Amino acid sequence: MSIPAQRLETAREITYPISDGKPMGESDRHIDQMIYCKEALRFYFADRLDVYIASNNFLYWEEGNPKAVVSPDVYVVFGVSREQRDCYMAWKEGGKLPSVVIEITSRTTRGEDTNKKMRLYEQALHVPEYFRFDPRGDYLRPRLQGSELVNGEYVPMPMMVDRIHSKMLGLDLVVDGDRMRFYDPKREQWLFTPLENARRAEAAEAEIARLQAELEALRRQPG
Repeated sequence: MSIPAQRLETAREITYPISDGKPMGESDRHIDQMIYCKEALRFYFADRLDVYIASNNFLYWEEGNPKAVVSPDVYVVFGVSREQRDCYMAWKEGGKLPSVVIEITSRTTRGEDTNKKMRLYEQALHVPEYFRFDPRGDYLRPRLQGSELVNGEYVPMPMMVDRIHSKMLGLDLVVDGDRMRFYDPKREQWLFTPLENARRAEAAEAEIARLQAELEALRRQPG
């Protein structure tokens, strides 16, 4: 007796790959920028258990369809646990999708970032804010651009001199040479990664030690 096709499909185990086996294939600038964005945002939201921040992993948005997948360079999801995942499956997260996506773009990815991914983020995932940054300045003018979802369609976000404000994050995205950095306008301070903060602390301690040594040397000089 043959088994109906519908039952076969139901019984078949659907797999959702966590990798396509391809290397990232990006420059050091692109990788460093992705690492900064992910680590700085994780540090910024460290006191919140309901913010998930990921970089370059697979995001599936349609149960039963492994082809409904995208791998954003950096994305932020509010309202889900911050624990690490091999991949993100929206139906296991109460249907929560990213509120912010950042793509570190280049000549080789410009077509996908500007066309395919942009339409996907707009029409399928309905991502409220989508940012693109071109660290090499290959084609984006200005090299930082943002799009905000308004009535189901993306409209350009205003750039104030060197920065764009993200309502979702409560932060400014600021062009700093060939880098993009986050700035907290309420606290009036830059966002750093844990490693950058450790280095800054070491530098500050070294400077204090230097000043103390100079002061001690001045005290020992004969009057």
